[in-house]
Amino acid sequence: MGVKPETDLQEKKKTDLSRRRFLLRVAETAALALGAGFAYYWAYDPKGPQSLSRRAAELEKLGTWSFPDMPAAMAVVRGEKRQQAVEAALEALGGVGKFIKRGDRVLLKVNAAFATPPELGATTHPELVEALVSLCLRAGAAEVFVADNPINNAESCMRISGIGAAAERAGARVLLPRADAFRPFTLPDAQLIRRWPVFFDPLERATKVIGVAPVKHHNRSGASMTMKNWYGLLGGRRNVFHQDINTIVTELARMIRPTLVVLDGTFVMMRNGPTGGSLSDLEKRDTLIVSTDQLAADSFGASLLGKSVDDLPYLHMAEQAGVGTTNYRALEFHELGSQSS
Repeated sequence: MGVKPETDLQEKKKTDLSRRRFLLRVAETAALALGAGFAYYWAYDPKGPQSLSRRAAELEKLGTWSFPDMPAAMAVVRGEKRQQAVEAALEALGGVGKFIKRGDRVLLKVNAAFATPPELGATTHPELVEALVSLCLRAGAAEVFVADNPINNAESCMRISGIGAAAERAGARVLLPRADAFRPFTLPDAQLIRRWPVFFDPLERATKVIGVAPVKHHNRSGASMTMKNWYGLLGGRRNVFHQDINTIVTELARMIRPTLVVLDGTFVMMRNGPTGGSLSDLEKRDTLIVSTDQLAADSFGASLLGKSVDDLPYLHMAEQAGVGTTNYRALEFHELGSQSS
């Protein structure tokens, strides 16, 4: 009486052993997950291992794809047909052959941040992508590739936005943001871009870089245009930069000196940016800007949002940093009428 049978004690031992084995397996799984998490953290976080810091030091000099000896120029074209507008703008600037030479490898840095259809205006329009790819290839480019590091799944963004299909249809290659395509980068004299993972692979391939972005309202920066578009070259937990949005946009514009920028104001997202989500967020402006000066392009683009240069602090900050000028009419400036026919 009161003493458990031996069979009950044996059963208890078996149960305890099974429990211990289960807990060990849980601990092993957690350790593996934690290790994978640290690996991701080290690969993408600016405070990763010292080896990444050494590599960052080696990459502090990023090339320029601009023409510093060429007078800065800008063309503004009114019209609802994107292909005709971009062709007219480039012709006004001297023709695409002035910028793209035979054998060039051209990167089109698009805005493919969201998995939304092109009609909603949150991403670069596929018609513009297709037109630019064709123009570059006709000018003799050896290769054109299209790239971005979207907020949503990259493959879905490229597919749903129509950018991927348009690029391939015209003869370009889409470069997706694989983990090994990023490298840590430090921008000299920067506050934020220090040992930060940058989508380096497409930049390393390119001899010319063209930024292609829509004009959008942005709930943090006030506007998302060509300079903000370089945000899609950053990896890691880049949302932390939203706390100092004007500084990060300025540093991005310092980091990338493009051959050209194309700013699409055919339809402008006037509210609820940068994602939008409704056709009611858009207003028809039928305007397209092509410029060798990204700051000048964005300064003009601000007017399409009903804003002035003073409404967007990063524009003045970029000017003070030597990115370009907010006085776009001081450039070689061309303004063309309707290209709708």
